[in-house]
Amino acid sequence: MIVPLLVLFVLLTGMPSMTPKEIKILAGDMVALPCQGCEELWRIGTKHERHVYNNMSAAEQRRMGVVVLKQNLVILNASVNHEGNYSCSSLNGSSQCFFNLRVYTPQSEEYEEEIMLMHCFTRESCELHCQEKSLEKIFENTNTICHKEDNEAVSAQCYSSNIDMKDSGTYTCIQSYKYEGQLYKKTIRTRLKVHKTVDPPVTATIIKPHNNSVVEVELGSKKEIPCLASPCSAVLHWLSGNSFVDTVESSSIFYKEECNNDSLVATLIFKAVSEKDLSTQYTCKIESEGQSGYVTVSLKKIVMGVTVTVYAKFKIDIILFLRDTVGWFNSTSDGKNYDGFLMCYKSNTDRGLNDQDRKWLESVLEERFGYSLCIFDRDILPGKAVAEAVLDCIEQSRTVVLVPTSPDPHPECGLLSAIHEALVERQTHLVFVNTEVTEDSRSGLLPEALQFLSMTGDCITWKGKRSMALSSSFLKQLRYYLPPPQRTQKLQFLPQTSHVFP
Repeated sequence: MIVPLLVLFVLLTGMPSMTPKEIKILAGDMVALPCQGCEELWRIGTKHERHVYNNMSAAEQRRMGVVVLKQNLVILNASVNHEGNYSCSSLNGSSQCFFNLRVYTPQSEEYEEEIMLMHCFTRESCELHCQEKSLEKIFENTNTICHKEDNEAVSAQCYSSNIDMKDSGTYTCIQSYKYEGQLYKKTIRTRLKVHKTVDPPVTATIIKPHNNSVVEVELGSKKEIPCLASPCSAVLHWLSGNSFVDTVESSSIFYKEECNNDSLVATLIFKAVSEKDLSTQYTCKIESEGQSGYVTVSLKKIVMGVTVTVYAKFKIDIILFLRDTVGWFNSTSDGKNYDGFLMCYKSNTDRGLNDQDRKWLESVLEERFGYSLCIFDRDILPGKAVAEAVLDCIEQSRTVVLVPTSPDPHPECGLLSAIHEALVERQTHLVFVNTEVTEDSRSGLLPEALQFLSMTGDCITWKGKRSMALSSSFLKQLRYYLPPPQRTQKLQFLPQTSHVFP
């Protein structure tokens, strides 16, 4: 007797006094009316007739274009015949839901009113709202098609990884759902407003030299001191005391400025260092959009006494000997996973390292000298974007070693700008390996991005087979510029007759 009494209540009074939730749906679309917490006792008061849906057979429900699934009344293909007031309640009346369903067409006023508004910003990813959560809880979405209403389809996923101002407009997303072998649809219209991204001001930074640096010079000799800074839009000056240094190359002291890859370098040049220069403080000053900064540099004359001369000549050998024998200069752990990241760049000559040379270098550093290296082909997880993987390696490494390879062009030159920015941001030490170039083998200058990277760190020269001897100047300099290995070294002292690592 409970169900007839409830039906009678609706017939006599219509909808209860509770304000129903208004739902508008495009004709031909699907819609789900949720009835969580109720016993699926559905009633409808349309303009034409009244029904209790959960008393109907499945065939009757299909004939009326509805189905009760997972505590939802789903209208599969909405039409004006489905308009009206809907309600569901528990058998004891403790829980109730009320809806007013209105069906509109593309010719009606509601068509222009029922548009979602969303905002995105240029150069950022943007995904249109094309999900109907109430339907996706019940059915599997088999396909989504998105198109701009004044243009062709823009993408099957209604997604852009790099949105632009021209992408503003009204979009229509059509989702398809399958039920008992039949496809039904849901239309979602979105008006997208794209706003221009306002970039934060770039911090003007002097990368090299460090403040209060002391540069050793020889009297009467030429000396160049580069000042490397970022961004390229900044203004860079050299001062001698409180006076600006000249930019005219005929002067005994001048500086020249160049810019590339958003890096700015002003090189202070002494044609012949004098005694007067030693007592002067030199300042590299940067100015950019109300920001300023500076570093100071002083000159120190090299005193070539016997002890100093011996140390200067054998400095690298002495330091490597102390590292290898008594473990001097081993630093405490800094949380990095690798001592170095070996990364390749395309050589401008045919004298770069081939695959066999590169594998030899990796092996000799790891197996002979105990370094822990991040090697792209070995230590990068598959499926990761190249740029992201390279930056991860830089983050985990104490030093980055750029190695010239022939003829493999990995990585692309376009990635070098991101590498340079990462090195500046993280203050990672860089060792730049270049090739031995003679006039007859010179095939062109290094790309500008590589030129600036070479100025950022320490440079050493690869000389082919001559560099493969364990006592070669190349290996000694590379080990000298690399930090001491953090793990236990595997150094083996070999007979003097063994020069090349097998």
